[in-house]
Amino acid sequence: METVQTVPMAFWVVVMLVVLALLFDFMNGFHDAANSIATVVSTGVLKPGQAVAFAAFFNVIAIFFFQLKVAATVGKGIVDPGIVDQHVVFGALVGAIAWNLITWWYGIPSSSSHALIGGIVGATLAKAGTGPLVWAGVLKTVAFIFISPMMGFLLGSLLMVAVSWICLRMSPIKVDNVFRRLQLVSAGLYSLGHGGNDAQKTIGIVWLLLIAAGYSQASDKLPPTWVIWSCYIAIGLGTMFGGWRIVKTMGQRITKLKPVGGFCAETGGAITLFVATGLGVPVSTTHTITGAIFGVGSVRNASAVRWGLAGHIVMAWIVTIPATALIAALCYALSMLLF
Repeated sequence: METVQTVPMAFWVVVMLVVLALLFDFMNGFHDAANSIATVVSTGVLKPGQAVAFAAFFNVIAIFFFQLKVAATVGKGIVDPGIVDQHVVFGALVGAIAWNLITWWYGIPSSSSHALIGGIVGATLAKAGTGPLVWAGVLKTVAFIFISPMMGFLLGSLLMVAVSWICLRMSPIKVDNVFRRLQLVSAGLYSLGHGGNDAQKTIGIVWLLLIAAGYSQASDKLPPTWVIWSCYIAIGLGTMFGGWRIVKTMGQRITKLKPVGGFCAETGGAITLFVATGLGVPVSTTHTITGAIFGVGSVRNASAVRWGLAGHIVMAWIVTIPATALIAALCYALSMLLF
């Protein structure tokens, strides 16, 4: 494939874009904090302040548990690195940040992951059309818009059925007490998966930027160590601040959860994230936990799930990539005028 020659980036431009990427990473943690803590907060297992600190800790230590396959997909597997310049990265990041702010304001649990992918695709299309897109990576990411919530739904519902049979002869109070403790384990695992998958997306775009700027090589197997640590710390700090509007939607408005339901939803979601991260797929943690919560709620009582709200959430999922692609394309054009 013939790549488009780009103008060498000034050092200050690279620094500015790295800071912008870390801001996106921070907002990713802020926006997606609900994914990790909504169930433990709604079930009363942890107070909000305790929950965000707990989730942030596991977000950061995920650095020790996962290979950087997702970072490689975002950095090299969505678009040809040779097409990337400061305008593409600027458009991608600002488009993703704008969409995150819009959905956060309205309390919509959309995907920061797909916002970033949509931003990369939109800015690239604005610059050079469809030629530089790596379709295998794009289609794999799009496929998991549907696969991840379906896996979450299936695993959450199966776990709920299994736990119901296992605890059939236990008193409700005992079940509640047992799963209040177990939910700390499941919430920790989910937060681990969240940090492992989501921090790597920002690692990937910073890596893409460094390759384009000549500070790293496309043949490198790993990005610089400082990139890895800064992205994991940024997402952890974002989680510490939390996204309370979305916590309310995830933990209270979809369906009312008890500790046993929270355990099943988080465990089903965590398994899905571990599998996706192992495969190198930049999956949406938001889609995953939402699907798992739906699965748990439907097993208990299908009428307990607010399916009308579910429809609005699914619509937001479908709209995210094209919406952020459009915003990113406009931001790319703005960048060309400003810089």
